Amino acid sequence: MEKLTSRRSPVAVHVKRLGADKSYREQNREYLCDGVKLLEEAVKSDTEIIDVLTASHIDFPLPLQTRVYHTSQDLINSLSPLKSAQDTLFTCKMPPTGGFMHSEGLYILLDGIQDPGNLGTILRTAEAFRAGSVLLTGNCADLYNPKTVRATMGAIFRCRAFIVDFPELEQLRNEGAAFAGAAPGPGHAGICDISLKNKIVAIGSEGNGLSSGVMSLCSELFTIPTAPECESLNAAIAAAIVMWEGAGAGSQQ
Repeated sequence: MEKLTSRRSPVAVHVKRLGADKSYREQNREYLCDGVKLLEEAVKSDTEIIDVLTASHIDFPLPLQTRVYHTSQDLINSLSPLKSAQDTLFTCKMPPTGGFMHSEGLYILLDGIQDPGNLGTILRTAEAFRAGSVLLTGNCADLYNPKTVRATMGAIFRCRAFIVDFPELEQLRNEGAAFAGAAPGPGHAGICDISLKNKIVAIGSEGNGLSSGVMSLCSELFTIPTAPECESLNAAIAAAIVMWEGAGAGSQQ
């Protein structure tokens, strides 16, 4: 284990940029994670871990190729982009891009979900309910933003997510994929009155809802019934309800 004391060292500069710069993450195909618990989840998931910076003791084995640096909590605090920095930072290799193959099952399509905490929570929920891949379109939050990664609680290492553009979605529809969209408002069926089986279910942002393009793909629009005074649900909550219903859990009451 090497000792790391300077924030100007190449490793520290690299970690700092990974946490702050989306384009730098994409260029290097690496992303930043924090916390010993998340590190343990990465090890269990066979994720490729590049560097570990820690101010603590790690009591489980790390991959042989992983570089480990012991440092101070002050240095960790200066490198972490998160307000409540934990005592360990580590970097992981992004999985290969592309490769999405549509098959049977429930898929979640996120249309312009901009809050990284919501995005991370949705990935965590998708893993819990064994949903298919999560698809991101429009101006979604960065999948590898450190806030997104922390909110996944380890699902980022196991639940595949894919960035797709509108032509790709159109092609899926033309190949027979069925789309449904969550769209609050009068005239739509309630979520309990339609089948979500083998559907790609679109959820929009709280501020803007579904885009007109994504809405045009949907053969069905539905609402999640709420009290009249409630304007909208948090996107992560709406996605959780969709996945609960799609998994058949709601019908087992």
